[in-house]
Amino acid sequence: MKVRARIRVEGLVQGVFFRYNTQREAHRLGLKGWVRNLPDGSVECVAEGEEERVKELIQWCHHGPPGARVERVRVQWEEYRGDLKGFEIRY
Repeated sequence: MKVRARIRVEGLVQGVFFRYNTQREAHRLGLKGWVRNLPDGSVECVAEGEEERVKELIQWCHHGPPGARVERVRVQWEEYRGDLKGFEIRY
């Protein structure tokens, strides 16, 4: 079953290659979507794909790359759209 999740990661997650590593992990999992830094210091990500793969990305977000200190991960499940191409870093 395909799903879509909006993920917000809070903590020390900017300046530690969080977006780059999220993109690598999403590619490894075969997911579509995007990731971006937010002005408040958090990172937001939208991911679509097979439910188990999206859940794997969410689990990865709980620790992130070396150097990150994740304090909180919020997940909002959304309706699958299938309109995303690849997995990009947004600026």
